[in-house]
Amino acid sequence: MADRLIYLPLGGAGEIGMNAYVYGYGPAGRERLILVDLGVTFGDMDGSPGIDLIMPNLTWLEENRDRLEAIFITHGHEDHVGALGLLWDRLKVPVYCRKFTGALARLKMEENGRPLDSLRIVEPRPAVVEAGPFRVQFLPVSHSIPESAALIIDSPAGRVIHSGDFKLDGTPVVGEAFDPILWHEIAREGRGVKVLTCDSTNVFSTHPGRSEALLANPLLDFVMGRKQLVVATTFASNVARVKTLAEAGVAAGRQICLLGRAMRKMIGAAVETGVLTSFPNTIAPEEAAKLPRGEVMLIVTGSQGERRAASAQLARGRYLGLELKEGDSFLFSSRTIPGNERPVIRIMNWLSEKGVDVFDADSGTYHVSGHANRPDLEAIHDLLKPQILIPMHGEHMHLREHMKLGRAKGIASMVAVNGDMIDLTGERPKLVDQIDTGRTYLDGTVLIGSMDGVVRDRIRMALNGHAVVSIIIDEDDRPLPDAWVECMGLPAKGRSRADLAAQIEAELAEFLDRADPRTVADDGKMDEAIRRITRQVSMEEVGKKPEVTVVISRLAE
Repeated sequence: MADRLIYLPLGGAGEIGMNAYVYGYGPAGRERLILVDLGVTFGDMDGSPGIDLIMPNLTWLEENRDRLEAIFITHGHEDHVGALGLLWDRLKVPVYCRKFTGALARLKMEENGRPLDSLRIVEPRPAVVEAGPFRVQFLPVSHSIPESAALIIDSPAGRVIHSGDFKLDGTPVVGEAFDPILWHEIAREGRGVKVLTCDSTNVFSTHPGRSEALLANPLLDFVMGRKQLVVATTFASNVARVKTLAEAGVAAGRQICLLGRAMRKMIGAAVETGVLTSFPNTIAPEEAAKLPRGEVMLIVTGSQGERRAASAQLARGRYLGLELKEGDSFLFSSRTIPGNERPVIRIMNWLSEKGVDVFDADSGTYHVSGHANRPDLEAIHDLLKPQILIPMHGEHMHLREHMKLGRAKGIASMVAVNGDMIDLTGERPKLVDQIDTGRTYLDGTVLIGSMDGVVRDRIRMALNGHAVVSIIIDEDDRPLPDAWVECMGLPAKGRSRADLAAQIEAELAEFLDRADPRTVADDGKMDEAIRRITRQVSMEEVGKKPEVTVVISRLAE
């Protein structure tokens, strides 16, 4: 059987977030495998109420764990490393990453009691990791978090460049600049680049990407122009942005206070690993609260509207002794990730109610993206000249547009979404299998499957309410005449203006009085009948069919 090179996304293809990409080489069905990234996305009240984190379903990979050689993490964003500590024990293979990413990965592993000796810190190219049939090198790229990397994945079938998240930034403030000479070398080596699997996030942005360094003056002007307290929020992982904001505050004569555990953790990791060699002195919240408002700048977490983050806490009221007042200024130095618009707008309105002046990054003045725009993607295509282009890291419309962009340049390309197994061995990519994929949820402290019914039941209760019905059956298998009904999430009174629970109890009393003995003796039939009556009365009275829990107690003789 001929060997083949395969690509299989388990997350991150057809969506933004939850990245997990499998590569394999060998005989069909017996390929040796590597996994690139193991990330999360976040739950929302519409589709996954109460869910803390959403991760890829690794069932296929677990079933083939004996073929898995290693995990490679491209950078430290949550959507690339966030699931490592939670899911590593299902795979139990070495994890390779760069130093700063490793510091964040170590925290993930420690939090979940995973062995730290599974983490292997790797220097960038020319250092090589041998993983089965693959030779893997970390290639520095610029992004919105330090020490991001593309991967050079060499196999007997040819060279794959896995771009990771990247932009073309020659002056990124923190971290490595994009090096076109290095990329030219990679494109010219050996037989050239067979496959480019490439970030598609900003394929619809038609202007060239802007450098992080361009924000220094606008941010300084912004802070200089404010008279009272200045608060700025951005992604905690964007160490360069946090540094630029802090330096702008110091230049404007203000003391800097960092608020939010994630913000302090990121800056600490950057200093510890040497990524950040200088950062302005900061003060504690209690000290900031004592200073005149015009002498303080707060840099805070919660740019995406997270309810428990510092931004939301400040917007709702006091936080660690600090309180926003009329005339203060609040800057969102970040883009709002699609899906987070409502919580961000909610915070903006809370701030407005306090009289706080709110500024966002929509104009581009106070934010630049960490992803390559359309002209930059075209430049990478031209530079690497891959035989095959596989778009990744984007919603379906991003992947499809990126595919069309590649095809317009004569590059063989196709859209591969989660679960699509693609054979990359020939001159053109080919779909050879489709794997069942799904979601794994972190619900509080427990991992559950998306098909377990927990979220489905939670949504149903949220939409329709819940009723608990209790009945008692005596020693002679006769139901007592009264049922007890407790309603939750339903109006107390219906159209008849009578108590809803009492209405249901009355209908159930009639049923119990005339119930057939064979029905009474069968818990399943009793459960079904009581559910039907409860939902029918509720529908007639309040227009809702609630979830119903039936409790049947039988008295022993």
